Amino acid sequence: MNFAPTAAQRLLVQAARAFLQERCPPERLQALALDPHGFAEDLWKAMAAMGWPGLLIPQDLGGGGGSVQDVVLLVEEMGRACLPSPFIGSSVVATSILLASASSHGRRRLPALALGDGIATVAVIEESGRYDAEDLVTRGDAPGRLAGRKFFVKDAHVATDFIVIAHGRRGLTALLLPSRRSGIAALPLSTMGDEKLFEVTFDDVEARAEDLLGEGERARELLEPAMRLGALARSAEMVGAAARILDICVEHARVRVQSGRPIGAFQAIQHHCADLLRDVEASRWLVHEAAWRIDEGLEARAAVATAKAFCAQASLRVARRGHQIMGAVGYCEEHPLHLLHKRILAASLEWGDAALHLEIVAQSIGLA
Repeated sequence: MNFAPTAAQRLLVQAARAFLQERCPPERLQALALDPHGFAEDLWKAMAAMGWPGLLIPQDLGGGGGSVQDVVLLVEEMGRACLPSPFIGSSVVATSILLASASSHGRRRLPALALGDGIATVAVIEESGRYDAEDLVTRGDAPGRLAGRKFFVKDAHVATDFIVIAHGRRGLTALLLPSRRSGIAALPLSTMGDEKLFEVTFDDVEARAEDLLGEGERARELLEPAMRLGALARSAEMVGAAARILDICVEHARVRVQSGRPIGAFQAIQHHCADLLRDVEASRWLVHEAAWRIDEGLEARAAVATAKAFCAQASLRVARRGHQIMGAVGYCEEHPLHLLHKRILAASLEWGDAALHLEIVAQSIGLA
């Protein structure tokens, strides 16, 4: 296994870091976090011009034909910048479902997603707060009607398409619906961070035959790999945010003077910074191993679960220890540390928290 980035991947990372440093300064991030809309259309269009939304989409459908390793490298830079965007939900999770679907209607949406002209989001979670299909009570068939409520749907206010997971006559059902269809409403939810989450209600919504992406076992086969990609992408995002916190803390330890010398000269601070480095590098290795396994067509369920569980716990340790090193300044709105911490908290929960993924790891080694 060689996880060293290729020349093309190094260029992708360099271009992404330069772009995000210029376009996402801390003051703009704070303004977007406080904005109820929280979506910078100019930023999304600029990302689309660089080909990011179509990274996973084949070239014959207007995309870049990239790999999962390309995605995790790019998302790590997005996490480092604390970029607010629908990239993971639309360009990773929803895109992978549409790519795997045999639906011609679904695949026809991919060129628009690649160009950034469309944004898709996936509606799975209900009142139970779990990702288990058995807990879903939303009912829907195609052709037929869809009724129910979904919670914690990201970026529903800017989405052009919803991929809705429901129960139908043949079991699990995956539907692709335009967001403007009659009977669909998005209600904003209060969050502690900058991410925009919504309760989406489906009030006797028409579901046409062409809206069906898959049902029964086929729907499960579409959903589960996409959820794994979502979990891996959010793990990469946590790695980027944690790496940024490490850089901030090391710089602070170098220039902050206490008792006549930089605080980095004190052994306790040195130990803290060493712990940060350990957690960041271990998390990064697990993410890249899982991405490599997916790209090579190997079994990756346990590898993704290991990465998500470890990154969730390790990145939170980095954020909390970062606040200890930084002191009061890290809690100021003008400082990016609190935004990075909140982003890590949000990423640690989406597509399964540490407990869920540890359960998957336990099952893979015969302990559950």
